[in-house]
Amino acid sequence: MPHLAAPVRIYRNLAEAVVAALPEVFDNGRVAERVVDYQFRRNPKWGARDRAFVADALYEIIRWQRLLTVAAGRADGWSLLGAHLVRRGIELPPWEELAGLDAAVVRARLADDSLPLAVRESVPDWLAVPPLPEWAARWPAELAAQNGAAPVTLRVNTLKATLAEAATRLLAEGIDTDLVPGVPSALRLVQRRALGRSAAFQSGLVEVQDAGSQLIAPALRVAPGMHVVDGCAGAGGKTLHLAALLGNVGKIRALDIGEERLTELSRRAARAGALNIRTGLADVATRHQLHGWADRLLLDVPCSGSGTLRRQPDLKNRLTPEFVGSVNEVQRMILREYPAMLKPGGLVVYATCSLLPQEGEAVVRERLNQPDNDLELLEEHRTWTAESGFDGFYYAVLRKRG
Repeated sequence: MPHLAAPVRIYRNLAEAVVAALPEVFDNGRVAERVVDYQFRRNPKWGARDRAFVADALYEIIRWQRLLTVAAGRADGWSLLGAHLVRRGIELPPWEELAGLDAAVVRARLADDSLPLAVRESVPDWLAVPPLPEWAARWPAELAAQNGAAPVTLRVNTLKATLAEAATRLLAEGIDTDLVPGVPSALRLVQRRALGRSAAFQSGLVEVQDAGSQLIAPALRVAPGMHVVDGCAGAGGKTLHLAALLGNVGKIRALDIGEERLTELSRRAARAGALNIRTGLADVATRHQLHGWADRLLLDVPCSGSGTLRRQPDLKNRLTPEFVGSVNEVQRMILREYPAMLKPGGLVVYATCSLLPQEGEAVVRERLNQPDNDLELLEEHRTWTAESGFDGFYYAVLRKRG
């Protein structure tokens, strides 16, 4: 159980801000990061410690909601905050709202190993069940890893610097990094810190990108001069990685259904010095225009995000079988229709940041079993957070016949 250094003084105004913010996530479905940002903008006089307390409390209460509810015996915001403070080893303040909490009882309930796995790891009941019998032995550790602290990992933009040059530039700013074995483009921060004001970040030498995510673009096996389509580009993290792997030689079409994300991608591309990216909406007309154009196709499809719960604990509140089923329909459509943009012999990488086989292996198998299937499976890979320390990812490499 994690602890903060004691004694710790809890200021009531900060506690009130945390309690007031919780319904925005639990009841109104707002994204936790935006709720935290709103609290910071609303309270510009907060110092670094104040902001750290509020952010930590909000994220940890969201992450451990089920366990804290059982430990407190109640689900209101003040009780959840009190149980969180006990979990952190902080003495409960003598406030009326916390008077009904017995710290010793809360502590004992938090340590109760007989609680169901879903409660201990604060996940929905259905997610606590291993999705495949052969995953039963690893599933508890994987769920536990999704509640752990996520490191800050950077991808070095090789259009502007080598790994060693980027590490040296960062160190000159007081930012120490380590190499990440098996991920040649990655540096991991030794100590977590904000990077927004870093000169290395602002000049495009590095991007924040999880090490597991950095395995996806190289799987596409691009070479300078190729035509590449990123069919679900989003804000462009993997698009920029592809541009670096191409050395700005070749053409990239970055497609998405969201214009705001494509605008952000263009801004990031300019910062990174990626000159060979053209953005466009992923509509039928664009896909028809690109029919048979691409040597390589990346499909980092929309998914449940269940492999990134340690970064986005509020996803737990939105993860339902119905939600997974709806996104699954989109995934199947994308893998069925988007490969038409590939040339014969071209490669497609289908990827998700999901722990669930129904979003990964099952989608690929369904595509391969279609009567008119024109793809063949070359390779598939699953990244487990408990084993690698990376976010949970799945990808498959397929070749278009012909």
